[in-house]
Amino acid sequence: MSDDNKVSAELRTEFGKGFARRLRAAGKIPAVIYGHGTEPVHVALPGHQTALIIRRANALLDLDIEGRSELALVKDVQKDPVHQIIEHIDLLVVKKGEKVSIDLPVVLVGESFAGTIANLDATTLAVEAEATHIPEHVEVSVEGLEEGAHITAADVKLPKGVTLVADPETLIVAISVPAVAAEPESEEGAADEAAAESSAEEAAAE
Repeated sequence: MSDDNKVSAELRTEFGKGFARRLRAAGKIPAVIYGHGTEPVHVALPGHQTALIIRRANALLDLDIEGRSELALVKDVQKDPVHQIIEHIDLLVVKKGEKVSIDLPVVLVGESFAGTIANLDATTLAVEAEATHIPEHVEVSVEGLEEGAHITAADVKLPKGVTLVADPETLIVAISVPAVAAEPESEEGAADEAAAESSAEEAAAE
């Protein structure tokens, strides 16, 4: 666990949109912590520090809640659709050694065969991993793959300690050749031809 993930959380007893707006104006983010059969705990998190941490998918926060330590996994981030300001965060309590189900971002590496493209059909992969050892993403190599090749969830090499939850048959990547539209007759060519026909008709009329 990196010290970069240590966050001081303040307990809050006031709720409502008005209070949430005041919190955000003060540079803090409203959040709720739940899980393990406990009552939800409402807290305020330092805005800038938290925003930096949660840029990483499935971020784990090492919370200091008034002297009590708690590990929490970011499960949902609600943002203003227009301004992209973080409005609220849902956190799930986790324990060291505990396995959690998460969606890992899929990152393609390598280049498929010349003239082909790799179509990413699934941007994330459902897996299970230890809460304190969640990888940032899972890499899928498309190096040298030719048209018609495809990679399913079962083909993905997962990091140590990570197990597949998704259907093994889930399509992750398909290799294809870009459809080349039949080149229409150029507009200039068509215009020239039309002009030539028109001239010929006029000449015949004379």
